[in-house]
Amino acid sequence: MQTWSIHKSEVESRSGIVAAQHYEAAQAGAEVLAAGGNAMDAAVVTALVLSTVEPWLSGIGGGGFLLHADGASGRVDALDFSVRAPRGLDPADYCLAGGRDGDWFDWPAVTGDLNIFGYSSICVPGTIAGLAAALERFGTLSWKDALEPGIAVAERGLEVDWYTALCIAIDSSGLSAFPASAEIFLEDGRPPRAPAGTAKVYRPMPAKAALLRRLAEAGPDDFYNGETARQLVAELAEGGSRISAADLAGYQPRWAPPLKAEYRGWGVYANAGLSGGPSLLATLHLLEDSLPRGKCPDAKAALAYARAIREAYRVRLTGMGHAAQGGDCTSHVSVVDAQGNMVSLTNTLLSRFGSKVVLPRSGILMNNGMMWFDPRPGVPNAIAPGAQPLANMCPLILTRNGLPAMAIGAAGGRQIFPALAQIVSYMVDFGMSLEDAFHAPRLDASTPTIKVNRTAAPDVASAVAAEFAVELVLDTLYPVNFAVPSAVTRDARSGINRGMAHPSNPWAVAVASDD
Repeated sequence: MQTWSIHKSEVESRSGIVAAQHYEAAQAGAEVLAAGGNAMDAAVVTALVLSTVEPWLSGIGGGGFLLHADGASGRVDALDFSVRAPRGLDPADYCLAGGRDGDWFDWPAVTGDLNIFGYSSICVPGTIAGLAAALERFGTLSWKDALEPGIAVAERGLEVDWYTALCIAIDSSGLSAFPASAEIFLEDGRPPRAPAGTAKVYRPMPAKAALLRRLAEAGPDDFYNGETARQLVAELAEGGSRISAADLAGYQPRWAPPLKAEYRGWGVYANAGLSGGPSLLATLHLLEDSLPRGKCPDAKAALAYARAIREAYRVRLTGMGHAAQGGDCTSHVSVVDAQGNMVSLTNTLLSRFGSKVVLPRSGILMNNGMMWFDPRPGVPNAIAPGAQPLANMCPLILTRNGLPAMAIGAAGGRQIFPALAQIVSYMVDFGMSLEDAFHAPRLDASTPTIKVNRTAAPDVASAVAAEFAVELVLDTLYPVNFAVPSAVTRDARSGINRGMAHPSNPWAVAVASDD
């Protein structure tokens, strides 16, 4: 075992900043800001580029949530573009394999893993509809211009470096089951090898580039009602999916008022409904009464975090239904522009590489949204035709004195809202900087055994272990133990923006538009 000391510095600028999980996507968004685009323009471009440069986490075959904050008025708007189950779905197709009682994500497995793997696990995707709706309402770029960077990257292809090779190797057995997936990501059925030295190797995605170019010319509705929709439905049907033309045509993203709570004088905004937002706000509400105040988060604070997160999860799992089993994989983008507008956007395929299915002619990876349903009948969040599953995504906007002060979110499935609750508390309750809050050790209380960062003070684990089962782990690149956050902040008085990305992720970065 080797212990590495890894540190990233926050980015500071009076210009706009994009924080994302991949440097190339963040740079593309920052270039949009530098050219005069606003926060929504940059967020949409970044998300579209992420779908190619980090395809195992998010893409146009998935769904998500976003928040937009107006820099002048402080108004926050929320959009839900999460996945939906096919209307022709039959819950009886997902037969229980049995064996477990369903507590804490440990519900019975489905025979053949039909809910987590292959065409039977795919839900109706919402990303294209969501990004287009957000761009139309708050952006200044045309849809065609917003797609151009993503098209260029898809034509060039995914760069194969050591991290790409690692991420593909993790799921190579699943990818090998589908010829189109294997053609893009594998070499003779095996994970690709990173080139030696300074050489660069790319894996082009010509079918995806062609699809994006068609959408650029025909418009986003073509994905749901036009030539693209007809192609998607045909390919899905060939693989056994129940998604129909009516499912695509009927898909609509949903604008709705966000949830809002006050926490220590800050306004905290989250998506309502079937997201991580309600659980995050419930956690902060519990912390208001239980968190000991001090100069820094200590063992007593860690126990308060564990109790609050655990209680919020109890309500979530019994009242809202179960979230996903296993480790979800997600991309988050946080953006602030020079005028103080902010976007917090989370997009996901659910599992790594989603369903593992790349549609042969369309060239896009598809989600495995059925994984987010509880397969047991008659319970909250049960599998049902046309239903929306309970998601873990939790983009946040925080305001001070009525103006946007922070956009933050994370990847990491059920670990997301526990991580965000602690980072927010570190900054609000203990006055930490964005950089210090991202480097401070966290715990994760989303499973029966609470994970405590091995780098935390020695008395933290013992304090939490007095009430809960504890496991000491490191904040490793893989497996992901504590979620992967990114955030931007703004000081309204000085006009200074700051950005920060997850220290342990080799690709995550915050890029200022004047860099």
